[in-house]
Amino acid sequence: QEKLVESGGGLVQPGGSLRLSCTASGFTFRAYAMSWVRQAQGKGLEWVSGINNSGESTTSADSVKGRFTISRDNTKNTLFLEMNSLKPEDTAVYYCVKYSGTYYKTSLTDYWGQGAQVTVSS
Repeated sequence: QEKLVESGGGLVQPGGSLRLSCTASGFTFRAYAMSWVRQAQGKGLEWVSGINNSGESTTSADSVKGRFTISRDNTKNTLFLEMNSLKPEDTAVYYCVKYSGTYYKTSLTDYWGQGAQVTVSS
C-alpha cells in the first residue's frame, strides 16, 4: 500500500528557513516523479515544485523560485523541500504528491500525503 508521510513543518519567522521531508513506502520510489503542492487556508491548491524520478529535472513555481529547492534521495525513499527566505504568504499546508510516471509534466498525480502545516509569522 502506497504511503507518503510529510514532516518538518512548523512555525517560523519571516526570513527564516525550514526543510520539509516526505518519506515514501509501498511503491518503488525511484520510478516516479514527485511534487510539492500547497494550500493556504481558504484558497485553492498551488503547485510548488516538481522533480522527475531520477532527480535530474526540477521546476518551481515563480512564487517560490530562488527561495525553495526540491530534491530527493532515492536510496532513502525521501523527498525534500528546502525553504528559505520564507514569507507570510508561504503559510499553507504542504502536500507531498506522487505521479503515475517518471516526469511530472507528462504524468498525472495519483497519491497524496496527509500534509504538513507551515506557518510563517512573527
